[in-house]
Amino acid sequence: MDEYHSEVLPEDKARFVEAERAQGHTVIMLGDGINDSPALSAADVGIAISDGAAIAREIADITIAADDLFELVNLRMIASSLMRRIQSNYRFVIGFNGGLIGLGVAGVLPPATSAMLHNLSTLGVSLRSMTNLLE
Repeated sequence: MDEYHSEVLPEDKARFVEAERAQGHTVIMLGDGINDSPALSAADVGIAISDGAAIAREIADITIAADDLFELVNLRMIASSLMRRIQSNYRFVIGFNGGLIGLGVAGVLPPATSAMLHNLSTLGVSLRSMTNLLE
């Protein structure tokens, strides 16, 4: 976090968010009240607290059901881990299936064996995808 602003009027919050976006920055706004609603809607991502005002929850892109803001850190860790897993699974599936196709075209693997290995790899990727993202 580079800056922190507090006790700011709603229109000043929205103006600040819009100015930051105009400079090319990605802005995440966290708010829980009616006075945060203009800035929540102006931000790239608006995050509201579930105990906050109804309008803030409606306008926000994300509503977190947590009393502790540390849950945002957990959310970020889960998202990063999920993206790493998706990329890893994608690389494995493309590489493995490409290898199976190559071996099939070369006549090394019969179609039934290739199909069985493909299905087993799909099962393996699916089982790996069901493991916990956070340790």
